[in-house]
Amino acid sequence: MIIDAHSHVHDPVPGHITLLDDAGVDRAVLFMTRPHPERATDLVSLRREMAILQNRLQGNDDHADTYRTAWAELDAALAAFPDRFIGCGSVPLDLPGEQISAVIEREVVGRGLRGIGELTPPPGQAARIEPVLQACTDQGGLPVVVHGFAPTTADDLRTLAELARRYPRVPLVVSQLGGLNWMDAVELVRDTPTMYLELSTANIIFAVRLAITEIPERTLFGSDAPYGDPLLSRSTVERVTTSGEIRDRVLGATAATLFGLA
Repeated sequence: MIIDAHSHVHDPVPGHITLLDDAGVDRAVLFMTRPHPERATDLVSLRREMAILQNRLQGNDDHADTYRTAWAELDAALAAFPDRFIGCGSVPLDLPGEQISAVIEREVVGRGLRGIGELTPPPGQAARIEPVLQACTDQGGLPVVVHGFAPTTADDLRTLAELARRYPRVPLVVSQLGGLNWMDAVELVRDTPTMYLELSTANIIFAVRLAITEIPERTLFGSDAPYGDPLLSRSTVERVTTSGEIRDRVLGATAATLFGLA
């Protein structure tokens, strides 16, 4: 099974299915989203969508509106294509710990979702995910996916590694290869047994090659669609690997285990 370990709800959703079919991808891990860059038809409309994203990454969005709308979109996508998507839920990081736990129990576990993500703590504040890790520990070890590209910093990655060691029952996935801090991310994930590294948005091909070489059992093919493309992301992994067990792990076997499909 080929699994794209990082994607966001598209508008319209069938366009996402077309991308998966073109790439020969069986299933995709699906995160909720508010920005929809795939809607953009020109630079002005793209800037409008990306401003929503930047607001989100800086922790400045309206949580009530964000989560209500994003949950509805996620629910609709999962209901329309239950055999193609692996659903993950999110939670506002500014809630008290007991409320975070209640949201995860009700909105993630209660809905039959497979994990938490993609969390986007503001830069320099990666420690804010700790209540999520505690709640996921209480739920038996739900995987947690955290945004890895800018504005996530190298210090944030080190904080995530410290938290992963503190909550060893929770698989912690750093997305987007850690962005420009990819060498730090590879090293930290390699040395922290419960961390994983998702490979989307790499800006240089040998970053993907090196990550897979260093962490063959804990690297995940992902596209970050609609920001990336499943076909190109899969081709990147195949370009730097040979057919066999390692490629199979990166392209889906590890994700299947991580998200409870194997």
